[in-house]
Amino acid sequence: MSDTETHKSETLEHLGLVAGMFDELGIGELVDELVPQDLSRRKVSVGQALKAMVLNGLGFANRRLYLMPEFFRNKPTERLVGAGVSPEHLNDDSLGKALDTLHDFGLTELYRPIARRAAERLGLLRATSGVPTLHLDTTSFHVDGRYNSECDDFDENAGVIHVGKGYSRDHREDLNQVVLELITESRANLPMMMRPLSGNASDKTSFEDAIERHVGQLRGDDDGSPSSVVVVVTDSAGFTRGCLAAYQRQGLGWVMSVPATVGEAKRRLEEVVDPEELRPLAEGYRYMAFRTSYAEVEQRWLVIYSEAARERAAKRVDNQLLKQGDKERKAFDELRREAFHCPEDAWRALAAFRGTLKVLEVHEADVTERRHYQSAGKPAADAVPESVSYHLSGALAAPIAVRERRLVRRSCFILATNELDEEVLGDGEVLRTYKGQSSKVERGFRFLKDPMFLASTLYLKRVERVMALLMVMTVCLLVYAALEHRIRQTLAEHNESVPDQKGKPTRRPSAKWVFELFMDVHLLTITTEKTIRALVLNLREELKRLLELMGPAYVELYS
Repeated sequence: MSDTETHKSETLEHLGLVAGMFDELGIGELVDELVPQDLSRRKVSVGQALKAMVLNGLGFANRRLYLMPEFFRNKPTERLVGAGVSPEHLNDDSLGKALDTLHDFGLTELYRPIARRAAERLGLLRATSGVPTLHLDTTSFHVDGRYNSECDDFDENAGVIHVGKGYSRDHREDLNQVVLELITESRANLPMMMRPLSGNASDKTSFEDAIERHVGQLRGDDDGSPSSVVVVVTDSAGFTRGCLAAYQRQGLGWVMSVPATVGEAKRRLEEVVDPEELRPLAEGYRYMAFRTSYAEVEQRWLVIYSEAARERAAKRVDNQLLKQGDKERKAFDELRREAFHCPEDAWRALAAFRGTLKVLEVHEADVTERRHYQSAGKPAADAVPESVSYHLSGALAAPIAVRERRLVRRSCFILATNELDEEVLGDGEVLRTYKGQSSKVERGFRFLKDPMFLASTLYLKRVERVMALLMVMTVCLLVYAALEHRIRQTLAEHNESVPDQKGKPTRRPSAKWVFELFMDVHLLTITTEKTIRALVLNLREELKRLLELMGPAYVELYS
């Protein structure tokens, strides 16, 4: 008589890659080593709970945190999370308590060693050619619920952020929000520091604090002593006297854009009339460089003209000119209808009007006399007018030079650095370093705000858990970036490739596309009275080869 067989099909997909990278970076074991917890009273450790939330966050199922057991209902949790862990263990109570524990330990303080270990294991801390760069920026997330938004006696030093309204990067100023600050390294786009901030936090203030408290530690040894030159990249929010002084105290290099509101910057930008007079910098860019001093810091400034910026600005400039031109034409029509007592008054009014013009010019201006008689009709030759008024005449025209001047102004920006030695950081490298801001930290923000990610808006019972969830989201980004870097590095080292969206070989796939390649991979478990067999289904040969290149741990997860 044959044994009775039972079959269980579970979804594995790309989650084995996520679990493998989480373990390769040693995140769970480090968390359980650092965070005090009574493991005898927990079915799921804090490290395992964090791993489960990362798997959920990178599962691209658009499920909220409190649906965690449902997310894992058809997943092999013992294989992915840990021995003895079932979907029922990953409930909102155990995960909520894990979030509380993470917050109580200190989120930024815990994340720093996690990121450092990840960078070490990926070989990102080894010396390379060029100057290492860090990218500093913030973004905001909508928060469902009031939390402490109406608290009048909020204490900034109590370890809890203030949920409230502030500058919204998503143009939803009507909603409460929290802010996430990240520092990202440039080689693998790994977030090296995270910090939850209040919804009304100012970049200018938070950047200065981050430079003083966090950036110096990222570029140094464990004792905080500097080990190499590092350049920090921010947008113009970092160009303040406070931030510049903080950089000086920490001995850090920096690259950032200069606000056009700075007096010298405004003057320098207005001096650019003909871009062809500028020197070539890179394809599509021309520039001029000079040294200056601002906030008692010697700096090198690059006034840069961008052809791409000109193309983007053309439509906007034309719309602005059209709108302003219509406004000025209506004002001139009103002025021509106005009656003046003498020609001098009319000319003075015209001079004042010309001073208000921004896009148009008055041509063929003149003052005409109008006589007003008591009787209607043609007056007699000897009739004496009852009154005389004077009126302006002329036409408005738009000079071509106005449009060109505006286009050039909109096409120019200024980058600054305190690295005066061009041998260390050349002019072209200043531009490339700054452009990395959008491909490094801002790319991470776009990933976190993807609707397929953990949540586009946040809702949890307590502010502390919202803060901890921001750390979980950052760990998701860390694992995703590390996995993408590792896959690309592995393919390049072994001269291998995977098919891209068009079926052509590529050595630089995005992690998200690799996840798509694993979409149909399932785990079939066949159980009899005597044996348990696990079969991985739909694992194509090119995926098996990728797992072999990644290493035995990844092969085992898909075996």
